[in-house]
Amino acid sequence: MSHLLDRLTFFRQKKEQFSEGHGVTTAEARDWEDSYRKRWQHDKIVRSTHGVNCTGSCSWKIYVKGGIITWETQQTDYPRTRPELPNHEPRGCPRGASYSWYIYSAQRLKYPLIRKRLVKLWREARKDLPPVAAWASIQNDPVKRKSYTAIRGHGGFVRSTWDEVNEIIAAANAYTAKQWGPDRVIGFSPIPAMSMVSYAAGSRYLSLLGGTCMSFYDWYCDLPPASPMTWGEQTDVPESADWYNAGFLMLWGSNVPQTRTPDAHFMTEARYRGAKVTVVSPDYAEATKFADLWLNPKQGTDAALAMAMGHVILREFHLDRQVPYFEDYCRRYSDMPMLVRLIEQDGKLVPERLLRASDFKGELGEQNHPEWKTVAIDEASDEVVAPSGSAGFRWGDKGKWNLEEKDGHGADVKLRMTAILDKDHDEIVDVAFPYFGNREHDHFQGTDHPDVLLKRVPVRQLDLKEGRTFVATVFDLLCANYGLDRGLGGDFVAREFSDAAPYTPAWAEKITGVPADAIITAAREFAANAEATNGKSMVILGAGLNHWYHMDMNYRGIINLLVMCGCVGQSGGGWSHYVGQEKLRPQTGWLPLAFALDWNRPPRQMNSTSFFYAHTDQWRYETLGVSEILSPTAPKGDWDASLIDYNVRAERMGWLPSAPQLKTNPLEVGKAARASGMEPKDYVAQALKAGDLELSCLDPDDEANWPRNMFVWRSNLLGSSGKGHEYFLKHLLGTAHGVQGKDLGEMGQQKPRDVKWHDEAPKGKLDLLVTLDFRMSTTCVYSDIVLPTASWYEKDDLNTSDMHPFIHPLSAAVDPVWESKSDWDIYKGIAKTFSEIAPEVLGVEQDLVMVPIQHDTPGEIAQPFDVADWGEGQVEPIPGKTMANVVLVERDYPNLYKRFTALGPLMDKLGNGGKGMSWETGHEVEGLRKLNGTVSEDGPTKGMARIDTAIDAAEVLLMLAPETNGEVAVKAWESLSTFTGREHAHLALPKEDEKIRFRDIQAQPRKIISSPIWSGLESEHVCYNAGYTNVHELIPWRTLTGRQQLYQDHKWMRAFGEALCVYRPPIDTKAVKPLLDQAAGQKHVILNFITPHQKWGIHSTYTDNQLMLTLSRGGPIVWMSEVDAAKAGLVDNDWVETFNANGALVARVVVSQRMKEGTLFMYHAQEKIVNVPGSPLTGQRGGIHNSVTRAILKPTHMIGGYVQQAYGFNYYGTVGSNRDEYVIVRKLEKVDWLEGPLAAGENAA
Repeated sequence: MSHLLDRLTFFRQKKEQFSEGHGVTTAEARDWEDSYRKRWQHDKIVRSTHGVNCTGSCSWKIYVKGGIITWETQQTDYPRTRPELPNHEPRGCPRGASYSWYIYSAQRLKYPLIRKRLVKLWREARKDLPPVAAWASIQNDPVKRKSYTAIRGHGGFVRSTWDEVNEIIAAANAYTAKQWGPDRVIGFSPIPAMSMVSYAAGSRYLSLLGGTCMSFYDWYCDLPPASPMTWGEQTDVPESADWYNAGFLMLWGSNVPQTRTPDAHFMTEARYRGAKVTVVSPDYAEATKFADLWLNPKQGTDAALAMAMGHVILREFHLDRQVPYFEDYCRRYSDMPMLVRLIEQDGKLVPERLLRASDFKGELGEQNHPEWKTVAIDEASDEVVAPSGSAGFRWGDKGKWNLEEKDGHGADVKLRMTAILDKDHDEIVDVAFPYFGNREHDHFQGTDHPDVLLKRVPVRQLDLKEGRTFVATVFDLLCANYGLDRGLGGDFVAREFSDAAPYTPAWAEKITGVPADAIITAAREFAANAEATNGKSMVILGAGLNHWYHMDMNYRGIINLLVMCGCVGQSGGGWSHYVGQEKLRPQTGWLPLAFALDWNRPPRQMNSTSFFYAHTDQWRYETLGVSEILSPTAPKGDWDASLIDYNVRAERMGWLPSAPQLKTNPLEVGKAARASGMEPKDYVAQALKAGDLELSCLDPDDEANWPRNMFVWRSNLLGSSGKGHEYFLKHLLGTAHGVQGKDLGEMGQQKPRDVKWHDEAPKGKLDLLVTLDFRMSTTCVYSDIVLPTASWYEKDDLNTSDMHPFIHPLSAAVDPVWESKSDWDIYKGIAKTFSEIAPEVLGVEQDLVMVPIQHDTPGEIAQPFDVADWGEGQVEPIPGKTMANVVLVERDYPNLYKRFTALGPLMDKLGNGGKGMSWETGHEVEGLRKLNGTVSEDGPTKGMARIDTAIDAAEVLLMLAPETNGEVAVKAWESLSTFTGREHAHLALPKEDEKIRFRDIQAQPRKIISSPIWSGLESEHVCYNAGYTNVHELIPWRTLTGRQQLYQDHKWMRAFGEALCVYRPPIDTKAVKPLLDQAAGQKHVILNFITPHQKWGIHSTYTDNQLMLTLSRGGPIVWMSEVDAAKAGLVDNDWVETFNANGALVARVVVSQRMKEGTLFMYHAQEKIVNVPGSPLTGQRGGIHNSVTRAILKPTHMIGGYVQQAYGFNYYGTVGSNRDEYVIVRKLEKVDWLEGPLAAGENAA
């Protein structure tokens, strides 16, 4: 009988009781339960994770039934933590638990797609021509080329085959390499830690080709330049479990419960344990309700808040009372005791550079790089000494680069922090400090103090080679800069916190809006806890602070607090800066695979911000003058130039990379250099000086210098991170755009001095844009070819995070659906086709590669004092010294595929290494031959270890990395010991025999092995905490002084007023005023446009799925305060148009009391692919969050050749900030969905 009839006849059924009436037997059918049981039946469970850059890196069970993924749940088998710590479980969040929705959704890309107009041209050309010639015929006909480039973003895709798209891509790459140069082939992919092999697939192909791999960390604005400035390291951070050890937590711009969901329990458990929590956020965020104290400063004024807290801590814990732990820590682990020269300028004494041993007659007995050895005064002897640990000891003085309290001759020293005592100084002098808090801004409060503040400082007079010179310690300059009255007299200093001198709490209240009492309380609590616990006060940061133009001041202000209180390198304390999955833990094993270092060195790498600024022509619209940001105490000289000029000079001097590098094809230059019989470096230097070669950066709008082919994978460049979105569309892609502003030529403004100006800017520099994705993102919409890639449950890969010490697998629970393929297989296929067609135009070629002066190499000490530009005739062009390094690299194009799929000979010949260390890897290479098998086919790779599959690639990475191979870890620590003269191998010896394999991590997450590549330890005794080995193993930080460096003495740092941390208000981008007429006669409001991290979706749940659309009112939304809404006559859910000179966007408005007045939030990334109406201003569909932004470069981020301020890929470079923008917001009177036919002409192109 059926279940339905059973129910209907329930009372007539015969029943038999048992258990004294407590039970009853029935004859009901149970078949209905099968549907429930079958819903939860499964054939297998596979471990995987999400490669989404959310930092969670959580282990998930993927359930498969009948070859279909049905659902996912959290794994609960993480190795346990120490007994006194909470475990890592539970890890996961609702976003991850709903990911499987995507796999079979309508958004899924199923087949290779190509722009219809392009494929018609291709098929016609291929009737008569071989592949490369066919592509050439399209590119050499301007009408044909424009027919498909001008329609980008307007649909028109048709299905293709893998064979066809691979041939088109390969032909385009080969043509570009032959015609223009391989460095015109560009690849952009972010965050390799989230899927290492997938990233490596594309970067390996590009590196074998000679193409350019683009950075991401700086472009995403996740890279805080303040980190390299201070530590010579980019964002090494504690694991989240170490939050539990903290006694005081400051959540500064980090919305932990919402954006760090899997780790938030450590914060709440720390609160149960008694930790105090202070939250700093302008809006009422989810984290705020966990706060014991909420500080809500005006957006963009975080540096003022941090400086005021520093003022309190210095006064109460360093001056009025000296905390012994703080004093000892700062003396040993910071640059506070180091001496700074004071020079006279305009009748005033100004702090100049750090004093060096080379400034003294006899160089203090230091013969190896004395110009890179900083000096201090020894407390006992009252003599000047060069303490060990500075950069001059790292390169050449084997065994002396450490933080032992000794000088370069081995004598014990105790460095003096201050000359405040009468016996320790010769005079008290007035020293000039720059002040920027008086700059006029329509939206930010300032004070009426002068540009230059004279403050009294105790100084010594020393006999130097140049004569008698005043010097002061960094600590004494720091105290003066913070405005502390030390009884020395003078103006602009304060004894009381209620004084209005710059950097007091009372001053900060005026700037930030935070009550002075709250600032004092937060600072006292922070420092008092650090005193009681020896540094267990921690700041958890989000990257929002890094999106302001003067980001460094926000960060350095906070870092100063941590150093003052001895928190960095102490478990439970320090700087916890979390953005995405930046920590690619086994990076030294990954690098050879990713950049083909096993076959050719060096690779081509480029910092994306400078690249996109130049090639989207955003520099042509620059409104920020250097005079607006230059310091009133800048060294004498001609500082007048545009921002693009500064970038060009940095490239010319070898500070920053270039892409492309030379106007002439580097394959032709390589051929000529080889034929000349000269060393390639000498040939290039001579040709550049003579003008026979020209750097591409001098003329980015010349067609010879355009990027030509671009790959985007694992990224939504145009829909998420593309600051200046409309400029991308106009100049790089050559399609319809919404740019409203005029360029410098049209406005009659000053044009660049070094960069050539073209009256007509190019539109459509790219010949081909190829995107790999599993969904139709905005970037896909604008691409020429779209390749369907496997999702995170359909491929094998590796994943690590900043938040915990485990390495996770991504596993193929099912084969890629429809015709999608893994990234590894896609690039492998392109490589195979390329090798087949390359002989049409390419053979074995000599490629001339230029590489900037790199951090963590001996070259980082290339330029010790002044700035000299060979392009200005100030010095000779010397590769590796005054300009970029020059290397000739052999490219074997017909065998590119064979090289892609085999481990090359350089791992045997040259070994491996990282961060200045090196070790041999022959044993590991032999192990890979046994593990992966060897190539049996005849040819250049015969007998080499195979890298056929993604798992093979993962095994290469795991075998070579010290973090996953204990034997390599021991070798790495031993390499470090040759520099420090101290024994470090004991840190890895207990795990020397441990070798983590891919199948191991599929069984259970594995904790990585301690490695000198990172500054924390993984052990049973301590949580991972950045800086731990610096403090406890006496390993120097990789800075000029070898210590945490608070004084940045490079000439450009001093020129722009940032030698010490100061408050700088946001800049005026001048993007609103030109568009005010458009809002005339209509109610509107002008607001600060801010693009916070997507709280509800992160990266795993994009805004195009039904869950997110339901949460987000079905399309794009912006958030504003009730006060601002009233000003503009808006009510909740109104459609609004938001615009400035950069472009426009349309969205619904969410009116909320949690929003701070004066701001407009648009959480990224909201794309223009679902429910986006047209903008009346542009005539185009809606726009995205970056339609109203533009990247603006900062000269201090271009510095190179200067120890910690030397270039490194994703380490240091220009940053794509965008939070200084203001927009006009008005109600959209009519909603136009643009459903009519596409207009012709400029509207479409």
